[in-house]
Amino acid sequence: MTDVTPAGIPSLTRSVDDLSLLERVNPVFNTAKMTLYQLASSGDENALALSNMYGLTAEETEATSEADEQIINHIILETRYRTMGVLAERSGCPTAVDLPCGYNPRGIEFAAKGHAYVGIDLPAVILEAEPAVTSMLPESQHHLVRYFGADATNYASLEAAFDHIEGEVCITTEGLLMYFTDSETAEFCDNIRRVLSAHGGCWLLADAEVVMQYILTARAFYGDRFMEVMRRRKAHADKQSDVDVKARTLVIDPTADPAQAMRKAMAFLAAHGLKAERIIVADHVPELNNLAKLPADKVVQIRESMKSYAYWKITPIAAVPLDVHEAQGSGMELAASLDDDTLSLEIAGRLDTLTAPNLLKFYEQTVEKHSVEEVRVDCTKLAYVSSAGLRVIVIMLKGCTRGVTLVAPNDTVREILHQTGMVDMVNVE
Repeated sequence: MTDVTPAGIPSLTRSVDDLSLLERVNPVFNTAKMTLYQLASSGDENALALSNMYGLTAEETEATSEADEQIINHIILETRYRTMGVLAERSGCPTAVDLPCGYNPRGIEFAAKGHAYVGIDLPAVILEAEPAVTSMLPESQHHLVRYFGADATNYASLEAAFDHIEGEVCITTEGLLMYFTDSETAEFCDNIRRVLSAHGGCWLLADAEVVMQYILTARAFYGDRFMEVMRRRKAHADKQSDVDVKARTLVIDPTADPAQAMRKAMAFLAAHGLKAERIIVADHVPELNNLAKLPADKVVQIRESMKSYAYWKITPIAAVPLDVHEAQGSGMELAASLDDDTLSLEIAGRLDTLTAPNLLKFYEQTVEKHSVEEVRVDCTKLAYVSSAGLRVIVIMLKGCTRGVTLVAPNDTVREILHQTGMVDMVNVE
């Protein structure tokens, strides 16, 4: 049985069967209650009150029965939750948006400070979370806290939620991307860009360096035993998710080449019109209840580890149109814009001996004035490319750390790329 929210988004009733089905198709649904319980165990009074409302127990929500591992999980969760709250407050945006909000008590905390808060999650989560949080708010604060059901990868459902919000937004995401494939993350990034382009503000992401956070915190806490803990943690994560963490481009894998993984993640964002600023956690983390329970030497080591990982502040890339007057003519039309350090080109007509020099001149003049680390070429209207045109592409390729991408080449151009081996040198979408 289903009903429909005022925004027209289908939601599930809270029957045992419905919630069981939701948990089976979306494991992160149950993880949200685990997060609430762990936050309650850290001494958060609002989280404890909510946890009691739901009747949560350690047996149902703790990822492990080992006491030390529970402590490390609680430290990581509290660090993330409290630091993201601080960053959202300091963003200067009038409305904080948790996406997804799960069952956390942030709405209660923000309302107490007179700050507008919106929680967005799966409709079935909202069906439980909204009345629980609202029951803990004085009536004078009800207008500050709102909830909407939506799917983060479905723009129509997100748009229905954000249509109720005025002004700039600070969107926070904690623990979601671990459960997304790259294709789902791509949809999510596109949706975030559209929302921020319409409203203004920023997206705070805790997920990009979550593996790095775990490794560094575990090393500080466990010493020589941290690799064993990592193996158990990975086994649990793999059981909860269908995707290997190393297959997630936007979740950095520090066990390989972290610098290369970081560049790849930044390029992933840029391909979806977004750019990121790393915010070092140590510079913003408040006092943590869990650290007060530890010996002083461990506290020092854990706080030191916070200097080496970051949460990301993500904003849309503002495209700057470039003057292409001198590159036009002779059978080729060119449009160009610079998105941060990504040069976007749209070529119509032929890229051959007559037109390639114009493109090369334009490219070299552009890199003299701007930093260009990636070139994306829209080939939708490109009729033909000769060896002269390919040489210009190779020159651009050598000058770009993130390479050259050819988007939607026709069959003729695609065949030329295969015949010349260029298909193995550039990215083709």
